[in-house]
Amino acid sequence: MPHRAADGTSTGEHLHHAAPHSRPGCVEVVCGSMFSGKTEELIRRVKRARYARLPLVVFKPRVDDRYDAVKVVTHEGVGAEAVPVAKAKDILGLVGPNVVVVGIDEVQFFENDIIDVVEQLANRGVRVICAGLDQDYRGLPFGPMPGLMAVAEYVTKLHAVCARCGGEASRSQRLVADEGQLFVGGAAAYEARCRRCFVAYAVEPTSSG
Repeated sequence: MPHRAADGTSTGEHLHHAAPHSRPGCVEVVCGSMFSGKTEELIRRVKRARYARLPLVVFKPRVDDRYDAVKVVTHEGVGAEAVPVAKAKDILGLVGPNVVVVGIDEVQFFENDIIDVVEQLANRGVRVICAGLDQDYRGLPFGPMPGLMAVAEYVTKLHAVCARCGGEASRSQRLVADEGQLFVGGAAAYEARCRRCFVAYAVEPTSSG
């Protein structure tokens, strides 16, 4: 977890207040289960960068249009403008030379080449903030997330509240028929569960018994 200063910023956030020529790039990963506040944390960090007047851009996978086609949006409806992209490599051509902060939401939906894209940006001096699910509906590592966490300077793991017992939830329970790892859904299709309450297959919602 990133070191927090007295003003609530992380080590990565402080680095980018330096002069442009001295800014080191870095990778930050915000991960956790559904409903753990990943997108909310991404938006918070992006807002801080915007308040600091740092040139930035936010991306999202085109496949995720649950709440808005051109915004990253929390389950509570809080949003921020974003550029939808079909493939990870598209991001490189959309980040101008003046950009110093890049946000990427739902990063687990990209292929493994997102790791190389993120590394290239960080090596150019960009602070890259990635948010995504660390586990899929089976409780297994999700897509490129393990690789991103391995190359990241800072990793923050968030937790939700278990829908069954109220404990600390770290897994995403699918509530609909199995449609593969990349099935995109919201509150009607998933709920957060703890290790004890989680089962590695789709189940009926808790309200139905």
